[in-house]
Amino acid sequence: MGQVTIYLEDEIESRMTKAAKSAHLSKSKWIAKLILEKVANEWPQSVVDFAGSWEDFPSIDEVRKSLGTDAVREKF
Repeated sequence: MGQVTIYLEDEIESRMTKAAKSAHLSKSKWIAKLILEKVANEWPQSVVDFAGSWEDFPSIDEVRKSLGTDAVREKF
């Protein structure tokens, strides 16, 4: 497991410490979680859980029917 050293201004460190404490995590685990969220290549589970949760959400065909006809594309 790698280690990283960072330097923070006092105010930023204080805010980070409070955030980590409120999340019940060590500062190291809080920072690691934040980095993981930033480099993730997939949707967070909280977003995935929303899929299909709106029963009255219009279908793609309903959304597109008010857009009219597409312009003819140029041929290259």
